[in-house]
Amino acid sequence: MIKSYAEQFYYLMKLGREFEIRAKEEYMKGNIGGFLHLAIGEEAVHVGATVGFGKGDIFVHYRDHIYALARGIPAKEVMAELFGKVTGVSKGKGGSMHLYHPKYNFYGGIAIVGAQIPHAVGAAYARKLLGHTEGVLVAFGDGATNAGNFYESLNLAAVYKVPVIFLCENNYYAIGTRIDRVSAFSDLYLKAKDYMPAISVDGMDVFEVFNAVSKAKEYVETESKPYFIEAKTYRYEPHSMSDGGDYRSPRELKIAKERDPIERLKEKGLEKGVLTPEFIKTIDEKVEKEIEEAVEFALNSPEPSEDELYKDIYCEVCEDVVS
Repeated sequence: MIKSYAEQFYYLMKLGREFEIRAKEEYMKGNIGGFLHLAIGEEAVHVGATVGFGKGDIFVHYRDHIYALARGIPAKEVMAELFGKVTGVSKGKGGSMHLYHPKYNFYGGIAIVGAQIPHAVGAAYARKLLGHTEGVLVAFGDGATNAGNFYESLNLAAVYKVPVIFLCENNYYAIGTRIDRVSAFSDLYLKAKDYMPAISVDGMDVFEVFNAVSKAKEYVETESKPYFIEAKTYRYEPHSMSDGGDYRSPRELKIAKERDPIERLKEKGLEKGVLTPEFIKTIDEKVEKEIEEAVEFALNSPEPSEDELYKDIYCEVCEDVVS
């Protein structure tokens, strides 16, 4: 366990957790509209994968807040997007499900289940044609592996030998449907093993995810071939704020929370001496201040003007494209 990574992971996972707890509160107050999908409990996957991947393009699903924060997008810009304000990462026109920031090579979230998978393969193919060294990471849930475009994407990525990491977050539920009711496999890496190297890791352990993605990153960029990682994890919250979540038992939730990724990192870090009580206290206070500032920024930012309604929708410079 390397001290600098342990400190970075603790900060980012704590930031992600507290950001989402506050987003839930602001949603209940009516300050956030539309849909809100929380990833509380899945921080180790989102943070470990993003840090382990480093440079390159990232495509993710609609449960995208912690990925964006781990990518380095300021919390105030993410919160403002949730509030629908013009200072948000998508100018307040996307909301929670559509965080998008080309400056950070961040091309998610995407609201249609699994739609980002072929997008990522296309981006990886483009990078290969252009001679770029960096690859592409695409994250998706277990439910997306039952869609047709998932298999089409695996096939094309293998045929064209493109540098893409497929990261499957297996939290055992596709919205409210348990995995064994819709999938022939509960070990989802088996779906990809005949196309490319495929492994399964403990998605509640941030270092295990980080090490797996780092290894995959080296492989896809040196071999120019795809790689598949299944990270077994668990979301504590229901699918979205409009979901009661009563399809899971209290005992199941209790067992999952006993493996909490933040508490595990804290416990191991303190035991090995790479984290200290003083550091944890300092980071907790820093995160609290950062979240308060993000909410104040979002509350005080203006909403988009009517002039923004049709911007970034139609091509404004192409003679052969209607606008």
